[in-house]
Amino acid sequence: MRAQVGKQAPSFSVQAYDRTKDGTDGQFKNVSLSDFKGKWVCLYFYPLDFTFVCPTEIVSFNKAVGDFQDRNCEVLTASTDSVFSHKGWCDSHKDLAQLKHLMLADTTHELCRDYGVLKEDAGIAYRGVFLIDPNGIVRWLAIHDLGVGRNVDEVIRVLDALQTDKLCPCNWKPGQATLN
Repeated sequence: MRAQVGKQAPSFSVQAYDRTKDGTDGQFKNVSLSDFKGKWVCLYFYPLDFTFVCPTEIVSFNKAVGDFQDRNCEVLTASTDSVFSHKGWCDSHKDLAQLKHLMLADTTHELCRDYGVLKEDAGIAYRGVFLIDPNGIVRWLAIHDLGVGRNVDEVIRVLDALQTDKLCPCNWKPGQATLN
């Protein structure tokens, strides 16, 4: 099953690197989409640890974790790297040392394949981002090519629009009128 807007998000159960407890050592744990039932989920994929565009995105999402949490939304990131690679990268990269969201390890590529972001010939993920509602339905998705980073403010704007449960015109921003 591939992730599609308006359809149930593909379930998953994977290992994750969790640096959120104390920001220094972290731990490995199993994480499932069902762990977040009743909350919005922002799941974003990136190609590889130890690269150049990826940390700019991860740091930007990390800085916005509080904004997402204010909206009852958990942030998760995923790549095809292992939890050990995630830990090594966070340990060696000063901007990732204070990571506040989970890093999922999709070493089997099943998660990336189910969400339609796997670049099969390279075994890495395209830059996909998915907003999943509290009932597990994919409400929005965007997939970027490898070399182009995302705009976290736009992801939050779309989350705000979805949470109004109303019709929002082009370029709508929170506080503006929705359509009747």
